[in-house]
Amino acid sequence: MTTTDKPGEGGATPGAAAAQDVAELAPDRAADTGTKRQFISWLTLALMTTASVASLRPSPSMALYGLAAVFLYLLPAVVFLLPTALVGAELASGWTGGIYRWVSEALGKPLGFVAVWCQFAMTIAYYPSLLAYVASTFAYVVHPSLAEDGLYVAVVIYWTGVWVTSRGTKTVAGLSSLGLVIGTLVPGVVLVALGIVFLGEGNASEAPMSADHWLPPWTGLASLVLIVNNFLSYAGMEMNGVHVSSLRHPRAEYPRSIFLATGLVLLIFILPALAISWVMPASELSLTAGLMQAFQAFFDHFHVGWMTKVVGIMLVLAALGGMLTWLAGPAKGLVTLARQEGYLPPFLQKFNRHGVPLNIMVAQGVVTTLIGVLYAFSDDVSSAYWMFSVITVQIYLIAYLLMFVAVVRLRATQPHVRRGFVVPAVTLVAGVGFVASACALGIGFVPPDQFGNAPLWRYLLIVGGGLLALGVVAPAAFLKYRRPEWIHPDHQRAHPTD
Repeated sequence: MTTTDKPGEGGATPGAAAAQDVAELAPDRAADTGTKRQFISWLTLALMTTASVASLRPSPSMALYGLAAVFLYLLPAVVFLLPTALVGAELASGWTGGIYRWVSEALGKPLGFVAVWCQFAMTIAYYPSLLAYVASTFAYVVHPSLAEDGLYVAVVIYWTGVWVTSRGTKTVAGLSSLGLVIGTLVPGVVLVALGIVFLGEGNASEAPMSADHWLPPWTGLASLVLIVNNFLSYAGMEMNGVHVSSLRHPRAEYPRSIFLATGLVLLIFILPALAISWVMPASELSLTAGLMQAFQAFFDHFHVGWMTKVVGIMLVLAALGGMLTWLAGPAKGLVTLARQEGYLPPFLQKFNRHGVPLNIMVAQGVVTTLIGVLYAFSDDVSSAYWMFSVITVQIYLIAYLLMFVAVVRLRATQPHVRRGFVVPAVTLVAGVGFVASACALGIGFVPPDQFGNAPLWRYLLIVGGGLLALGVVAPAAFLKYRRPEWIHPDHQRAHPTD
């Protein structure tokens, strides 16, 4: 599972992460090809991991909490990010084929399919929220008032994105490789530098920075709901575990690499969030356009307002560049698996002459369109953005829950399998990750404080309905109606009886 930094924003994201994870399907362990083994340093792996996770997109949601953003990032990093990274390293260094292979070996093929399906299905909910970010950012290049125009987000930007993706534009896709620099590092450094100069001039921070504000105000479960969004921010980090075999001394170097990457990721997440909170009042901050609001405020303060459009173009190009591979990657991996195991009807298994799973992408596009159109009927794009982000996290967490169970199960049932890295106290580490994921999934049903005036039934209907339909009903239906004749002819003769 590679990542595309929450599609196209940095180096990689849950989407990219899901893409490679599913695309590396293989029924058997990789054979020794006789080629010379190539090593990478633990520092290189740390930077690769940072590139695959770090992003500026969640910064506005955490900037709402000012100094408490530090705590809200650190907590999920300890209970989720580290366990997933460590568990992913052990599984990836013992079994090829990604999460389908891991879960299938431990819990059976049906649950393996559920895990892979959830990695694919989360893109359906994630794509509209990503487009809301792209639309709001692009609005600052054209006209800021468009940032809260639901119709603009749902129709213009979404269909433009679908058209570009369907064309498979290689030029735009190539931009994803520059995503970390274009969409994260340069804007992030500029944002933090402007914030430091802003405070250095004696300007007061919009958010209190005193020590008694490092914890978020407690008003019940709703006060911690934004932590859920940080689980999505960290999703995909574990997939760099596939490179553990490229380290000379993985048992010592991999933990070192992960701890360094965690520190760098936290800096990239926390410092821009704080910089935004210094200049933007929480009451005026948009979850989709907050990043550009902060740049606009800083640039206006320093009398270089024209730079806002330049930064906006950088962020949009980086995001659009990653969207292509992010959208097609999980679909291609799912179709590859479906051909081997017969999980999808033949119509959805077809590739076009360019090797693109066009039919399933069209079907995915239809569902995503219906979700995206909801933006057109939303009075608050930020609220809709949050709800779709929560659905994305919850669907994705199903795959993580299965992964944590799988690592403990495989340690007990297949202790003879050689692993390049072994998680110390695996039951404790996996248990912490499992409980944290389960809690995050449950907390996602609680509306955050800033949406307290919206009808609760609508929030629960959208979030609960989205999770049930995409994460439970859909995979159950494909498993129930699966047919042996759906296995592609290239795989039927070698297909074992389940």
